[in-house]
Parts: sequence; C-alpha cells; structure tokens
Amino acid sequence: MSIITEMPRGTCVLGGVNAVLSAMQRICPIYHSGPGCCMQTTAGESGQAGLKGSTFVSSVSIPCSNMLDREVVFGGEQKLRDEIDGSLEIIDADAFFVLTGCTAGIIGDDIESVVKEYHEKGYPIYPIPTPGFAGDSFYGYEIAFKSFTDHIIEKPSEKIPNLVNLVGIFPFHDPHWLGSFEELTRILRKLGLEVNTFFSGGQGIEQVRSAGKAALNIIVNPWLLKTFSKDMNDKFGVKSIRFPGVPIGATQTSAFVRGVGEALELDHERVEKVVQEEEAYLYGYYESVIGGLSWKKFAVAAESGTAIAITKFLADDFSMTPSVAIITEPIWRGTEKEYITKTIQTLEYANPPDVFFFSDYYDIRKKIKEYEGITLLIGSSLEREVALELGIQCHVMTFPMTDILVLNRTYAGYRGGLTIVEDLFNNL
Repeated sequence: MSIITEMPRGTCVLGGVNAVLSAMQRICPIYHSGPGCCMQTTAGESGQAGLKGSTFVSSVSIPCSNMLDREVVFGGEQKLRDEIDGSLEIIDADAFFVLTGCTAGIIGDDIESVVKEYHEKGYPIYPIPTPGFAGDSFYGYEIAFKSFTDHIIEKPSEKIPNLVNLVGIFPFHDPHWLGSFEELTRILRKLGLEVNTFFSGGQGIEQVRSAGKAALNIIVNPWLLKTFSKDMNDKFGVKSIRFPGVPIGATQTSAFVRGVGEALELDHERVEKVVQEEEAYLYGYYESVIGGLSWKKFAVAAESGTAIAITKFLADDFSMTPSVAIITEPIWRGTEKEYITKTIQTLEYANPPDVFFFSDYYDIRKKIKEYEGITLLIGSSLEREVALELGIQCHVMTFPMTDILVLNRTYAGYRGGLTIVEDLFNNL
C-alpha cells in the first residue's frame, strides 16, 4: 500500500453496514466472510462509540459462514446456505441481511442468487454484496441505505402528509446518535409531525418499509446520502431537505425548525410558537452563564457535521473564538470540501477559522500544534493526548469515544445546547 493511515477513525464497508443494521430492532446480519470479521467490525464501530455493548445480534453472536481455505478453493455458497438455514431456525428476527467479507468478494461468490432462493420461499432476507475492501464505513452507511431503497421500501398507495424521515445521523459512528434522534424527534413532534428514524424509539424494518409514504426526508449531514435522496425522489416521490449537520443550540435549531416548516408549508404561527417556546426555555438558563467562557480560543478535530455544528455554536451562540477546524473523515470530492469549508467559515460574529481535511492522526496532531493560544480542543478520545501535551482543556464529543459512557446523552437541538455548556464549564 502506498498510503498508511495512523489511527483510522472507522472500519471497512462491512463495519459501516453492520453499524446500521445492528442499530435497528430485531434485525439479523449474516456474514459470508472469514472468521474474525464479526467481532472486529463490531468492535471497530459500536465498541468505540461511548462504551456501548451488545445489541440484538452483534459481535461474536452474528451468524457467519467462517470461510477458510476450502471455501477459497471450491467456493463457499453451500456453506452460506447452511449458515442461512441455521440462522432462520434459531434466530427470531424481522429481517435478515447477508453481507460479504473480503474473502467472498475476492473469489466471487454469488450471494444474490443464494439469497434469492430463500426470498422466493417467503423469507425476509436480503443481500448486500459489498465486500469490506470496497471502501470505508461511511460508504457502508451509504450502501445500507441503498439496500433499503432497492429491497425494503415499498411503493406507497398513499402519502402521509405529516410523516418525515429523519436521516443522516450515523448510528454508533456518532456516539450520541440515540439522544440526537430523540431530541430532534421531540422538536419535530411539536410541529405536529410523525418521525421515522428507523433506529430510535423501538423502530425497525416496518418504519423502513413505510418510508415511501413520507412527505419529506430530513437529512442532517453535509455530504452523505445523496444517492438515497435521489432514489427516494425518483422511486417514491419523496423530496429531501438537507442541513449541514445535527443542529446545536438556538441559532441552528431555530433555522432547522423554520427550514422544515417552510419545506412542508406548515402553519407559520405554529412554527414560530415552537421557536419562541424553545428559545425562551433555553435562554432562561443561558442568562446565568453567558459570557463565562467567551475568552476561550478553540480548535475542533471532528467529522464534518460535528465540526460545522460545534464551531457555529461556540462562535455564534457563545462568543468563543474559533482558530482551526480539522475534518477527520475521508472526503474526496472537491465540491464537498468547498461546501464544508464555506459553511464552517460563514459565521455571524467571529473571524472564520482555518479549515483542513486530515484523516491521519499524525497530520491532525501536527496541525493542531501549529496554532498558538488555543485553550480548548474539541475532538475524540484520540485528541486527549495532544491536549495533555499542550496543557489545554479537551472535550471529547466525537468518534472514537473510548473513555466516556454515552447512553442517550446528546448535544443536539435546544436542550443539547445546554448540555454542551454544562460539560465545558464542568471540564475546565
């Protein structure tokens, strides 16, 4: 290999797909791969997402064909059939997904044909033939949603005008995913909406099937799910609205609420009533602490959506000074880099921070050290080391998160804006 990444923040396609499926209720992945993939992909995603443990079927409990030398030489399709038979007999799941590891991808086993045999018998089983070497976990997230539009989502006989699909929050890879879904769902329900998240509140495959009935997809990510957005419009007539990340605090969340209201043509008075109620609640608490941390000069090393949201919140809502923002996920397209950079640097008050795109921990650490006067570093558990070297405050709020327990804690929305302020004060 010509490029080696030090401390990569994620796994392979297989890990990304598994993170999506394992976050859903009563879903069983079946691996057609070599031994070890089940445990390693689970550990590489949920294992670094705020100390989260097992799910419905995860880690070493995932059914796996455990391909060895014999399957490499003679093919592993019969062994996959045996594994599917055992899974259907033992595991009471609402849906099964067969995933390919690198071994199956290299030798060319046709899992789609095998899965079709069972699907024709009426079993809820679906193929995702994307081997691990095809890309990273972000691509796996995209592939999982592609499988939903290809195999699961049903053509609606009617639309539900107040139903929305809330997507763009990557389960486990965003350690606060559950709490973020809960807070944004709470806000959207105040607007009179029903919310499909697919992952929270006991939702699962039935909500995926009904996603085509929605009036709108709400994507809270600056670059993911473009194919999903197009497919949902072309196949099911569901349009999408995109926000550059999960909103934090009053300014971003009020813009989120008004944007949804405008897209759905909701009653203006009702939308403004929600904004006024939530902002009054939020600012009632802010009054006692506003300005308390305004002297802070901060740096951010995080995935793009988090970097955008936290930079704008700390600068626009809390009067801190942004110095540098480092985007840590691998983003290759120049148009996406330009959009992310412009969004981060469009602030109401502060001078715009410098923006860099690094996935290698060595590069991230080196770049942070180039900036003098930083007193706060927002990042992952990896950034604790450089913060200790510089003798500055470090707040961990992004993946990988290996030293903090997160259940439904969130920094999303109005109430999440209070949580981040509490954490920054308590961690001085």
